[in-house]
Amino acid sequence: MTTAMSLNWTLARRADRLNPSTIRELLKLTERPGIISLAGGLPSADTFPVAELRQACEAVLTTAPREALQYAASEGFGPLREWVAAELESQGLKADPARVLITSGSQQGLDLVGKVLLDPGSAVAVESPTYLGALQAFAPYEPVFTSLAGDDEGPLPAVLAAARGARFAYLLPSFQNPTGRCLSAPRRQALAAAALQAGLPVVEDNPYGELWYDAPPPPPIAAGLGDQALVLGSFSKVLAPGLRLGYLLAPAALYPKLLQAKQAADLHTPTFNQRLVHHVLSTGMLPAHVAATRARYRVQRDAMAAALQAHMPHQGPGGVRWQVPQGGMFFWLTLPEGMDATALLPQAVAAGVAFVPGSTFFPEGGHGNTLRLSFVTVPPDRIEAGIAALAGVLRTA
Repeated sequence: MTTAMSLNWTLARRADRLNPSTIRELLKLTERPGIISLAGGLPSADTFPVAELRQACEAVLTTAPREALQYAASEGFGPLREWVAAELESQGLKADPARVLITSGSQQGLDLVGKVLLDPGSAVAVESPTYLGALQAFAPYEPVFTSLAGDDEGPLPAVLAAARGARFAYLLPSFQNPTGRCLSAPRRQALAAAALQAGLPVVEDNPYGELWYDAPPPPPIAAGLGDQALVLGSFSKVLAPGLRLGYLLAPAALYPKLLQAKQAADLHTPTFNQRLVHHVLSTGMLPAHVAATRARYRVQRDAMAAALQAHMPHQGPGGVRWQVPQGGMFFWLTLPEGMDATALLPQAVAAGVAFVPGSTFFPEGGHGNTLRLSFVTVPPDRIEAGIAALAGVLRTA
């Protein structure tokens, strides 16, 4: 329903489906002095390769200043697209640079997918819980979200097969936001087989795949799907999110419409940023940089696991449940039935710690007894203090 505004402005119907990000609003609370924020899904700024980016700025502005500061092709900088295609090939995908589209963050890729593939009333199959940003990106196109039931291993293949008729299934198999879950190779293969059986396209999002701590994730689900899959990726977690660089690999038949939607949205992703990142990648620094980031985050992951074990009530029916993630940035906690994480948040903030209530990640709502904790921006001693404070709030509740 449209909403009349002053000065004769009238909102489009889709504007009613635009809502503020719960997490972005929550970050305002965490700016208070003394708050230990286990809420935001931000990478650690201490991992940003500042020296390498500074050198790359100088190199790009020396060797190709006019080209770097000019309009450019909507598809993206050719050498960067070639790098992305080679990287995806190394993961087991068949990737042609001609099917790679450079986007302004992978969040834009989600918006382009929604714009090109969704009509009002279209069904979209999603994990439950799933990435809030995807729900926000798709919502203005008025789809109907269908939750994929699952177990501790992830979505059930039989449920995916039953989603025949959905425009696509949106999946995050590697260290999912918010749960941190990583799907096993057998489950990925079973999901690919179910999608093929149902003729169901799959949009596979992989922003966290390089942030593994125990073992690399298995090959993508898309590796078994050919042109029935579209893959999204990002440089935000391995370099710096402020660069706003992502990419998608699309089937050849779908690529032209995604490109046209991209042209209509912003003409092209910033040329300078693309050349900057390509220069950094061409130095060969990324593997060592990502390995150092993993090592740093692993220490923080282990600190949160130890703090939860030491402080959080977890025995018996009144206990809190969690699993230690093998990668990514998040722990997912399930509180005893009847507890409401949203209602507990003000008490937690008063105690000096912040988290993200879990209900916001469920397309159908509910599940108020869940919450997400992020560990990568907080040093180990502060992680323990934050978990101890949160445990105190939960015990009181």
